[in-house]
Amino acid sequence: MQEIKKYVEDNKQRFLDELFELLRFPSVSADPKYKDDVLKTADFVAQKLKDAGADKVEICPTAGYPIVYGEKIIDAGLPTVLIYGHYDVQPPDPLELWKTPPFEPTIRDGKIYARGACDDKGQFYMHVKAFELMMKTNTLACNVKFMIEGEEEVGSANLATFVKANTERLKADIVLISDTSMISMENPSIETGLRGLAYMEVEVTGPNRDLHSGVYGGAVANPATILCKMIASLHDENNHITVPGFYDKVLELTLKEREALNAAPFDLDEYKKDLDIDAEWGEKGYTTLERTGIRPTLEVNGIWSGYIGEGAKTVLPSKANAKISMRLVPNQNSTEISDLFTKHFESIAPDYVKVKVTPHHGGEPVVTPTDSIAYKAAEKAIEDSFGKQAIPTRGGGSIPIVALFEDVLGIKSVLLGFGLDSDALHSPNEKYDVFNYYKGIETLPLFHKYFAEFSK
Repeated sequence: MQEIKKYVEDNKQRFLDELFELLRFPSVSADPKYKDDVLKTADFVAQKLKDAGADKVEICPTAGYPIVYGEKIIDAGLPTVLIYGHYDVQPPDPLELWKTPPFEPTIRDGKIYARGACDDKGQFYMHVKAFELMMKTNTLACNVKFMIEGEEEVGSANLATFVKANTERLKADIVLISDTSMISMENPSIETGLRGLAYMEVEVTGPNRDLHSGVYGGAVANPATILCKMIASLHDENNHITVPGFYDKVLELTLKEREALNAAPFDLDEYKKDLDIDAEWGEKGYTTLERTGIRPTLEVNGIWSGYIGEGAKTVLPSKANAKISMRLVPNQNSTEISDLFTKHFESIAPDYVKVKVTPHHGGEPVVTPTDSIAYKAAEKAIEDSFGKQAIPTRGGGSIPIVALFEDVLGIKSVLLGFGLDSDALHSPNEKYDVFNYYKGIETLPLFHKYFAEFSK
């Protein structure tokens, strides 16, 4: 551990400078105008893997953005760790809410502010530096493979094709992922499950053009009003989702399992203070930890219609649109839920509008084992690094590749993330603590060490 700490201490500024260089690339996969920047980011990642000591580094083309692959095989008889991450980021909008430019990383109060700081550039780059550390100190205990993609934020559609076509190349004993969070640095935790995702877009159309709201208002249905009513009907008075069949396959946890989940440190007052809300909201009969970890949800991610520019324009809009995401729990299937949603949303549309529902992307929920060699190695690594036992938790987010790895490659994952729920992922002023970044670089080599030892 002292050798690890010394290497990190001796290279702290360089590690930070390299991360800042990575964060300056506006690698927004959702917007085609950033295409060149996304491709440059892939080049940067590939070069840094080579510099760290990886062999066979390759930028693998796909139908979308490329996948950066690299490996270091030191002994075929040793276990192999496949490290997954993504170099693409969410759009930075709305720009006016950022205190500093999203692609000019800035440190304030010990925190790195930039788009992608935590999700996932800061986290996957910890693995690159931890790998460099192990190579330079001659302590690499496992074979290592890297697969860093550029389309996670838009559903990883082309990653599935790549994985299926490269099963031999991607053979490994465990997938190691840092794209999740801990409760806190004082209460280190390991996520043992992720929710799935079904992402939809809906369009409600009324008249064949925007209308004068005085001449036609009151006589023609307003698609914006109708869409809002339809969306409002998707939850009942107990905030239960009203889509027929939505809960049919939900895996219910036992009372003992729920009690264990709620034993994790959680301060509701601090939670509300951080978000500047007066009260929490959610499905009746469940705690906040349960609502965000073991219960499915339906949320409006965006809604637009009519005139939203400066000043006034009195129109009755022709169309109204919304983007809706549903987070899924074990036994739910993203395709089935998408179909159920589509059927229901079309059925509740009144005759005076037309409705179009478009599925975008999805992913399946997963639960990772806590009795595996890999999980025990992660626990031991955290115990050594933090001086505390790791707390198992359930994550509310989605990483579609985790289920794909299980289905196609037949290997499980360990979710060893170092972010915090308060890091403003997908929001303006995303951040990542400098301490967490360095702590991750210190802890990850210990995982490799104990995974090799426990696998003997």
